[in-house]
Amino acid sequence: MWQGLLYIAAEDEIFIAHNRDKDVQSVLRERKDTPVAFEAQTEDGDLESIPLAGKSISGWLHELDAIAKEVEEELVSRDIVYHRLEALEAVNAVLFEQRCFRRLPILVDSKLSYLHTALNSGRGSAVILSIIYIEICRRLGVTILGSRFGEDFLIWPQTQNPEEIFRVSSGHSLFARVNGRRVEDPRTKASDLNSKSLLGLDIATNKDIIGIALADLIRVHWKRASRTNHGLMLTSPLRSFHTNLSNDDDSTIPLLRPQELRLAVMASERLLLLQPHDWTLRRDHGMLLYYSRRYGEAVRELSICMAFAPEEEVEVLEPFVERLHLLRLESSWKPIGGRQVAP
Repeated sequence: MWQGLLYIAAEDEIFIAHNRDKDVQSVLRERKDTPVAFEAQTEDGDLESIPLAGKSISGWLHELDAIAKEVEEELVSRDIVYHRLEALEAVNAVLFEQRCFRRLPILVDSKLSYLHTALNSGRGSAVILSIIYIEICRRLGVTILGSRFGEDFLIWPQTQNPEEIFRVSSGHSLFARVNGRRVEDPRTKASDLNSKSLLGLDIATNKDIIGIALADLIRVHWKRASRTNHGLMLTSPLRSFHTNLSNDDDSTIPLLRPQELRLAVMASERLLLLQPHDWTLRRDHGMLLYYSRRYGEAVRELSICMAFAPEEEVEVLEPFVERLHLLRLESSWKPIGGRQVAP
């Protein structure tokens, strides 16, 4: 699981570096008296050697191993006979007290949704921090279960006695210490969970957890891409289309941050590989392509989506897809030398 997330980070880093080099090349070309010289970028197939915050993928593996070693030393220093609950208390001490890791419920920096950045900075999204927790415990022989619950990804130790997870000690339950105090906030759905309802949750597999992390990446990249268009949702054009037929053309598509939008598309592509029959994911992917002005691809994805979507959603999508066909044709009619629309 950790390796898959680091490969995702490496692929995104290649894309960002490629864009950065293109920008620099453009500037240097404008300065005709400046020679253009660049080192070749690492090939996409050699992801293992891509530096992520100064370390390779194997280097971040060693970092996880090092944290697990610190937890073992913490247990020895406390002279504690090894037990699952004591191991979790030691994990909490190392991660949140000694290393000062912090969960950030609201992200303003998309980098904090990547595993290596969270390990490097000690700050990350709740999902990424939970994945780090799972990986550290796995190295200690403690099985941690997890489940998507509303907008949260919650984790807890595998146990035959779930009551002990919710038993309050020193003001907080183990469930709260593992997941953060947001689960004690009465405004959240998670605060209603107890030992009985916990047993009814669907346990996430490694594949599910990677999907949850990818969905988190899509959300944060989209939020940053649409930052200047407050309140814009992926599906906004679908709902407004029927009331704005006369003025729905290429010029009405909001301007978004292109790099963040492309990163959202890349995350969406990976998530679709994991869940190809989820019509909502395919719809959202099609809308990301629409915002990217990749109309032909958007038509294809939304047409596939309609094969799986409920009838009421098809009624919304169908006229929008027909309009996309026209936008695709119009974009191909742009005169040579005129303003070109991204394919």
